[in-house]
Amino acid sequence: MSDDQTRVQEFFTARAADWDSRFPDDGPAYAAAVAELGLRPGDRVLDAGCGTGRALPPLRAAVGPSGVVLGADLTPAMLREAVRAGRDRDGALLLSDVAALPLRSHSLDAVFGAGLISHLASPAENLRELARVVRPGGVLALFHPIGRAALAARHGRPLTPDDLRAESNLRPLLAGSGWRLTSYVDEDSRFLALAVRED
Repeated sequence: MSDDQTRVQEFFTARAADWDSRFPDDGPAYAAAVAELGLRPGDRVLDAGCGTGRALPPLRAAVGPSGVVLGADLTPAMLREAVRAGRDRDGALLLSDVAALPLRSHSLDAVFGAGLISHLASPAENLRELARVVRPGGVLALFHPIGRAALAARHGRPLTPDDLRAESNLRPLLAGSGWRLTSYVDEDSRFLALAVRED
């Protein structure tokens, strides 16, 4: 395991048990972001870096019983909390790094990533791996239940020009990784960037 993977696992293992109780009001924001994916009944979707699986119920609701919902996370403790919360009923959980997903190429219609991009060890490569598993024309949602400025303030730091989620950084990063940015919202109440998988 790489140092980056170990660091991410240590960070989230220490926070897994009380993760949901720390952010009890995020459910509506997750549901609204999932709605913007435009999923249809029968679609196949991955929650990349799913954590405790907070996106799995709205993803399941969007794709219905005939759809496929997967949640992949690198941290066993987070997946255990997802099971404890019963969210494994809404999607199959995979212990997996998004850098090397155990999925066939072009096998998904969409990927949802909440709070994901700031934890990627190699953002360009990792976004290319997400593009690999999504069919051409499929959608990627990069989401956070609060915007960049609010998140920076929560952590007691200023926004910096090298923030990957800044549109000026994210657009070329996505373009170089097989995605085309189609929508970008960065407000206090949410961050949501939508991209389409290029042919």
